[in-house]
Amino acid sequence: MSEIPLISIIDDDWLAREGICELVDSLGYKGITFETANHFLQSGQIAETTCLITDLQMPGLNGLELLEALRSQGYPTPVIVITGYPNEKYRSRAFANGAVGFLSKPFNEQCLIECLNAAIDLRSSQARGRVAVHPSEITTAKAASRR
Repeated sequence: MSEIPLISIIDDDWLAREGICELVDSLGYKGITFETANHFLQSGQIAETTCLITDLQMPGLNGLELLEALRSQGYPTPVIVITGYPNEKYRSRAFANGAVGFLSKPFNEQCLIECLNAAIDLRSSQARGRVAVHPSEITTAKAASRR
Protein backbone atom coordinates (compact mmCIF):
# COMPACT_ATOMS: atom_id res chain seq x y z
CA MET A 1 0.00 0.00 0.00
CA SER A 2 1.40 3.39 -0.90
CA GLU A 3 -0.77 5.28 1.57
CA ILE A 4 -0.03 5.55 5.26
CA PRO A 5 -2.16 2.88 6.96
CA LEU A 6 -5.11 4.26 8.95
CA ILE A 7 -5.48 2.53 12.31
CA SER A 8 -8.81 3.12 14.06
CA ILE A 9 -8.71 2.74 17.84
CA ILE A 10 -11.87 2.30 19.91
CA ASP A 11 -11.76 2.32 23.69
CA ASP A 12 -13.97 4.04 26.23
CA ASP A 13 -10.89 4.58 28.44
CA TRP A 14 -9.28 7.86 27.30
CA LEU A 15 -5.80 6.96 28.60
CA ALA A 16 -5.78 3.57 26.89
CA ARG A 17 -7.12 5.04 23.66
CA GLU A 18 -4.58 7.88 23.54
CA GLY A 19 -1.69 5.65 24.62
CA ILE A 20 -2.38 3.20 21.81
CA CYS A 21 -2.76 6.08 19.36
CA GLU A 22 0.64 7.48 20.38
CA LEU A 23 2.22 4.07 19.81
CA VAL A 24 0.52 3.74 16.41
CA ASP A 25 1.67 7.22 15.39
CA SER A 26 5.24 6.50 16.56
CA LEU A 27 5.30 3.52 14.17
CA GLY A 28 4.57 5.82 11.23
CA TYR A 29 0.90 4.94 10.89
CA LYS A 30 -2.03 7.31 11.21
CA GLY A 31 -4.08 6.68 14.34
CA ILE A 32 -7.63 7.90 14.76
CA THR A 33 -9.58 7.40 17.98
CA PHE A 34 -13.20 6.79 18.92
CA GLU A 35 -14.81 6.55 22.35
CA THR A 36 -17.47 4.04 21.27
CA ALA A 37 -18.14 1.51 18.54
CA ASN A 38 -21.15 3.55 17.42
CA HIS A 39 -18.94 6.64 16.94
CA PHE A 40 -16.69 4.56 14.70
CA LEU A 41 -19.61 3.14 12.71
CA GLN A 42 -20.97 6.66 12.14
CA SER A 43 -17.57 8.15 11.25
CA GLY A 44 -17.38 7.22 7.60
CA GLN A 45 -13.92 5.71 8.25
CA ILE A 46 -14.80 2.01 8.05
CA ALA A 47 -13.68 1.39 4.47
CA GLU A 48 -10.54 3.51 4.89
CA THR A 49 -9.45 1.71 8.06
CA THR A 50 -6.48 -0.59 7.49
CA CYS A 51 -6.73 -2.13 10.96
CA LEU A 52 -9.13 -1.71 13.85
CA ILE A 53 -8.01 -2.00 17.47
CA THR A 54 -11.03 -2.26 19.76
CA ASP A 55 -11.66 -2.74 23.43
CA LEU A 56 -13.98 -5.60 24.31
CA GLN A 57 -16.02 -4.10 27.15
CA MET A 58 -17.56 -0.73 26.23
CA PRO A 59 -20.90 0.98 26.67
CA GLY A 60 -23.33 0.25 23.84
CA LEU A 61 -21.96 -2.08 21.19
CA ASN A 62 -19.04 -4.10 22.59
CA GLY A 63 -15.94 -5.06 20.62
CA LEU A 64 -17.19 -8.51 19.64
CA GLU A 65 -20.55 -7.16 18.52
CA LEU A 66 -18.71 -4.57 16.44
CA LEU A 67 -16.52 -7.26 14.87
CA GLU A 68 -19.59 -9.34 14.03
CA ALA A 69 -21.39 -6.30 12.60
CA LEU A 70 -18.43 -5.47 10.35
CA ARG A 71 -18.24 -9.05 9.06
CA SER A 72 -22.00 -9.23 8.44
CA GLN A 73 -21.73 -6.02 6.39
CA GLY A 74 -18.90 -7.49 4.31
CA TYR A 75 -15.98 -5.49 5.74
CA PRO A 76 -12.80 -7.60 5.89
CA THR A 77 -10.98 -5.08 8.08
CA PRO A 78 -8.43 -6.84 10.31
CA VAL A 79 -9.41 -6.42 13.97
CA ILE A 80 -7.35 -6.66 17.15
CA VAL A 81 -9.43 -7.08 20.31
CA ILE A 82 -8.02 -5.87 23.62
CA THR A 83 -9.56 -6.52 27.01
CA GLY A 84 -9.06 -6.27 30.73
CA TYR A 85 -11.47 -9.19 31.16
CA PRO A 86 -10.09 -12.05 29.07
CA ASN A 87 -11.70 -15.44 28.93
CA GLU A 88 -11.65 -18.33 26.49
CA LYS A 89 -15.27 -17.77 25.38
CA TYR A 90 -14.52 -14.21 24.22
CA ARG A 91 -11.20 -15.21 22.67
CA SER A 92 -12.78 -18.07 20.70
CA ARG A 93 -15.64 -15.85 19.53
CA ALA A 94 -13.19 -13.15 18.40
CA PHE A 95 -11.08 -15.59 16.37
CA ALA A 96 -14.19 -17.31 14.97
CA ASN A 97 -15.16 -13.92 13.52
CA GLY A 98 -11.74 -13.32 12.02
CA ALA A 99 -9.89 -11.28 14.64
CA VAL A 100 -6.13 -11.23 14.07
CA GLY A 101 -5.32 -10.66 17.73
CA PHE A 102 -6.79 -10.92 21.21
CA LEU A 103 -4.68 -9.21 23.86
CA SER A 104 -5.15 -8.99 27.61
CA LYS A 105 -4.65 -5.63 29.31
CA PRO A 106 -2.10 -4.71 30.31
CA PHE A 107 -0.37 -6.09 27.25
CA ASN A 108 3.21 -6.03 26.10
CA GLU A 109 3.70 -3.23 23.56
CA GLN A 110 5.67 -5.57 21.30
CA CYS A 111 2.73 -8.00 21.14
CA LEU A 112 0.47 -5.21 19.90
CA ILE A 113 3.09 -4.17 17.34
CA GLU A 114 3.34 -7.77 16.06
CA CYS A 115 -0.46 -8.03 15.77
CA LEU A 116 -0.61 -4.67 14.04
CA ASN A 117 2.08 -5.62 11.53
CA ALA A 118 0.30 -8.91 10.80
CA ALA A 119 -3.00 -7.05 10.34
CA ILE A 120 -1.44 -4.54 7.94
CA ASP A 121 0.17 -7.37 5.95
CA LEU A 122 -3.20 -9.14 5.82
CA ARG A 123 -4.95 -5.98 4.62
CA SER A 124 -2.25 -5.41 1.98
CA SER A 125 -2.76 -8.97 0.72
CA GLN A 126 -6.52 -8.39 0.57
CA ALA A 127 -5.99 -5.17 -1.39
CA ARG A 128 -3.83 -7.03 -3.92
CA GLY A 129 -6.49 -9.71 -4.24
CA ARG A 130 -4.24 -12.44 -2.91
CA VAL A 131 -5.27 -15.10 -0.47
CA ALA A 132 -3.70 -14.32 2.90
CA VAL A 133 -3.01 -16.47 5.91
CA HIS A 134 -5.98 -17.35 8.03
CA PRO A 135 -6.14 -15.09 11.13
CA SER A 136 -5.85 -18.09 13.44
CA GLU A 137 -2.39 -18.76 11.98
CA ILE A 138 -1.08 -15.45 13.27
CA THR A 139 0.54 -15.97 16.64
CA THR A 140 -1.00 -13.76 19.31
CA ALA A 141 -0.66 -15.98 22.33
CA LYS A 142 -2.26 -14.64 25.43
CA ALA A 143 0.81 -15.70 27.40
CA ALA A 144 3.02 -13.52 25.20
CA SER A 145 0.91 -10.48 26.06
CA ARG A 146 1.87 -10.90 29.72
CA ARG A 147 5.65 -10.81 29.18
